[in-house]
Amino acid sequence: MADINIQRKKNTPSPWLLLLVVLAIVGIGAYFLFRAETAPPADVLAPAGSGIPAPPDSTTGAETGPSPAADAVGDMAAEEAAVPVTPGVLAAFAKGDASQPNYGQEGLRLLKSALVDLTDRADLQDPTIQTRRDDLTSATSRLGEPGISLRPGYVAAASLIQAIQQKAYPEQEQAVRQLASLTEGLSGRTATAQEQQQVQLYFQQAAELVQALNEPPR
Repeated sequence: MADINIQRKKNTPSPWLLLLVVLAIVGIGAYFLFRAETAPPADVLAPAGSGIPAPPDSTTGAETGPSPAADAVGDMAAEEAAVPVTPGVLAAFAKGDASQPNYGQEGLRLLKSALVDLTDRADLQDPTIQTRRDDLTSATSRLGEPGISLRPGYVAAASLIQAIQQKAYPEQEQAVRQLASLTEGLSGRTATAQEQQQVQLYFQQAAELVQALNEPPR
C-alpha cells in the first residue's frame, strides 16, 4: 500500500492584522514627528566674545522685577534724602541769569522748599502759618506745566513769609512790606527785560528774608 504524504497547511497571517500593525507604526511615527515640530526651541548660547547678550532665563517672570510699591518707596526715599535748600543756595540762585526760560519756575521751587522746611520748626507751629504753607503748596503744584502763570506762587510765598514774620520776627516788618510791594508788580511772566528784572528783585528780597527768618528770634 502506498504511503500518502500528508503536509500541514501553513497558516498565513490575516491581512487585517498586517494593516493594524502598519497603522500603529505610522501613528507612532507621526506622534513623535509632531512633538519634534511643536517643541520650543532650546536657547543656544552665543559664542563668548560675540557681543550677543545671553537669552533671559525663562524661569523668571515679571514678578522678579521691581514692583510698583518698590518704586514708590524708592521715590519717597529719594525725596527724604534730598539736600535742603539753604538761604545761601536761594541767594546764589537769585543772582543768576533772570533771562533763562525757567528762572521763575526754579526760583519758586527753591523758595517753596526753603519755606516749607522753615515751617517745620516747633516755634512756628501756628494755624495761620500752616494755612499759608498749604496755599503755597497748592499754588506751586503745577509749576512744570507749560504756560502756567507764576503769580499765584509769588503771592503765596510772600504771604507765608509775612505770616512767619508776624509770628516771631517783628523787626522784619519793613522788609516784608517791600517784598509785598514787589509782589504786586509781578505779572507772572518773564517775557520782557523789565519783567525779568522785577522777578529777580523779588527773589533777592525773598532770599534775604529767608536768611533772616532762619536766625533765632530775638
